[in-house]
Amino acid sequence: MRQARNCWPALVKKANDEVIQIQTDLVAAQARVEQLQASHQRLCILYDEYRVKEQQTQTEVLGMQASMNQRQFMAQLLNLQQRVVLDISKAQGSLIQLRKKRLQAEVELQKMRSLEAQEQQAVQRELQKYEQRQMDELGLRQFNLRAQT
Repeated sequence: MRQARNCWPALVKKANDEVIQIQTDLVAAQARVEQLQASHQRLCILYDEYRVKEQQTQTEVLGMQASMNQRQFMAQLLNLQQRVVLDISKAQGSLIQLRKKRLQAEVELQKMRSLEAQEQQAVQRELQKYEQRQMDELGLRQFNLRAQT
């Protein structure tokens, strides 16, 4: 009579650990996307504030240097906005890849669980067959003993 193989619980645990790790990475990636989006929003607000301030100061006469500094700062804000948008795009791409990876890991986990269950069922069937043979032998011995007496 065969025993259930010990490899299946280990493989199920490994697949489950993989799903948990990917889920943790997914949460971190989602937090990163949200952080970048918040940064982008802050940069947009800051740029808008400086743009409004520049329009208001157009009526007032600012020094040439102050005006140049303000425009230069606004250009830097736009540059930062573009970088953040690029970073958001990369982070969202990473998020999509992690979601695909999680789905694959979950499929693998279900496969391992299914194989483990099949193994247990096969062992259980063999055990039942063995017990049935034992019962049949016992019945046959009892029949033979009755026939002898």
